[in-house]
Amino acid sequence: MTKTGTIRTGIGGWVFDAWNESFYPPKLAKTKHLHYAGSKLRAIEVNGTYYGSQKPATFAKWAADVPDGFVFSLKASRYCTNRKVLAESEPSITKFLTQGITELGDRLGPILWQFMPTKKFEPDDFAAFLALLPEKQNGIALRHVVEARHESFSTPEFIELLAKHNVAAVCADHETYPMFADVTSDFVYARLQRGSDDIPTCYPPEDIDLWAQRLKSYAAGAAPDDLPLAAGLRKVDATPRDVFAFFITGGKVNAPAGAMALQKLVST
Repeated sequence: MTKTGTIRTGIGGWVFDAWNESFYPPKLAKTKHLHYAGSKLRAIEVNGTYYGSQKPATFAKWAADVPDGFVFSLKASRYCTNRKVLAESEPSITKFLTQGITELGDRLGPILWQFMPTKKFEPDDFAAFLALLPEKQNGIALRHVVEARHESFSTPEFIELLAKHNVAAVCADHETYPMFADVTSDFVYARLQRGSDDIPTCYPPEDIDLWAQRLKSYAAGAAPDDLPLAAGLRKVDATPRDVFAFFITGGKVNAPAGAMALQKLVST
């Protein structure tokens, strides 16, 4: 059999009132929501860590609530990325990484460093920021992914910098943000943000089929041939990669259904 990486699909968070009707069983206690989500999904992107710190015991509880193989992607603190000079963010990065995230153990997935849509690409400063991201924390390997949302990042120089540091670029399926389908790390991270609450599976079935094929291509070490690249002439090793895909923002009411439908396709 051809070796491939692991594909995990998921959603943003597990607390959303509309999911009490569209996802969670009737009368399920809120304290059981994460456990239930963990039984149906393979990953969750945590947005709360962007706004504030958590206690080590909180991360440990999250880890205990989900099964083996499940991971949490953590959005890094806004104080790390929402600044004029990224090279000066080391204290905030250290604070974020030492709050207790390693209590997640093998449930710790990629760390998402998200930049404001107005943040422009400044090569030297961005390179300095990437150099601040450690490979390990308390002996646990860290995986880093950045979401650049300004068109100025659409350049081969940005892609080469990421590859130099083994950092992934968010492959954003969004109405206005640039999409970076380039492979720059040993994993791929997609944020699917064009869903609709009017569609039972968040994305139309034909689009879910299409994304399933794209994710399988990434996992097998190749890359989709129908997505835009910022560095189209760059060669990438055909190495199996883990893949993460989250249904975020658009169509949030049915995001869990979309994630489950996509997971079913990539798991067969």
